[in-house]
Amino acid sequence: MKPAGEVLPTGFLGRSARIVQLRAQIERIGMGRAPVLIQGESGTGKEVAARSLYNANPTGLFVPIDCGSLVGPLMESELFGHARHAFTGAGETKRGLLELANNGTAFFDEIGDLPYELQVKLLRVLQEREFRPVGSLQRVRVDVRIIAATHRNLEREVAAGRFREDLFHRLNVIRLTLPPLRERKEDIPLLVERFLLHPVNRYTITNEALEAMIRYDWPGNIRELKNCIDRMMTMNTGPLLHFTDLPSNVIYHVRAGTGMEIAAAAGGGAGGGAAGAARGIPLPRATSFTHGVVPLQELERRAIEHALQQTRGDRTEAALLLGIGRTTLYRKLKEYQGSEDAAGSARSAAC
Repeated sequence: MKPAGEVLPTGFLGRSARIVQLRAQIERIGMGRAPVLIQGESGTGKEVAARSLYNANPTGLFVPIDCGSLVGPLMESELFGHARHAFTGAGETKRGLLELANNGTAFFDEIGDLPYELQVKLLRVLQEREFRPVGSLQRVRVDVRIIAATHRNLEREVAAGRFREDLFHRLNVIRLTLPPLRERKEDIPLLVERFLLHPVNRYTITNEALEAMIRYDWPGNIRELKNCIDRMMTMNTGPLLHFTDLPSNVIYHVRAGTGMEIAAAAGGGAGGGAAGAARGIPLPRATSFTHGVVPLQELERRAIEHALQQTRGDRTEAALLLGIGRTTLYRKLKEYQGSEDAAGSARSAAC
């Protein structure tokens, strides 16, 4: 438990417009005491947002409450506390999490998982600012700021009868929506740099691996990205982390995407592109992310070279890997040969 008033070391890292706007909202909203509902996919940093709101005005304690764990016969006692001898095994009076958060902030993580019977009791806390511990006749008065977070669409949960409409409106005074990582990919290099920090070893990621990370959509968002970096550092002594050190799902996604891009650029059909993606082709080495994107024609040429290297010059197999027809591959190779001959003639004339 953090001491009262201690600023928690959290914050959103990034320079994208979405994150700059989000930080400004948090700074402005955090100074008040109105309930806040944070929505976002898993791994987008909902607890980071909640702690940042608390840090804007760190009074009392920040008490996180995992709603998914409030199950079974003791869930009400965990939240509201209980009187001595309230039930078998209750030898002493216990303060609940809400009482611990008095004059501070209670963060209900994944509020959509809160059991329906506890939703009624939480509504009373929001309305009356009081509750009665299990087995007690005395009511406890509290002044708690409520911050709730969920990955669910609570409007749909209300419509389905799984979440109380009156509680939803009490929580939804101010809403913060966190963007998924795929919508702010320009922040990935900065996040990777932060996650690469290690107390003992120094790690550097290659441009090829970084570009692959930027291409990937990260369905698990920031949490998945951090787990990826942690895995790479655990499995390798460094100092360089390469494309081949990435998790297999990231490698497959990037190779499949590159295969479809090359098939489309080379004139292959939809079926050929799918075949190329299924077989998988080597990811061409790209320039540094900070220096822009490799031109498509150059990307195409490099992919063909990689495919020929992988098949030891077998053009039929290379065409199959790329998902294009053999005739198309021959035509492309003639075009590249013609470009090189023209460039060589120009160099000879200059001499």
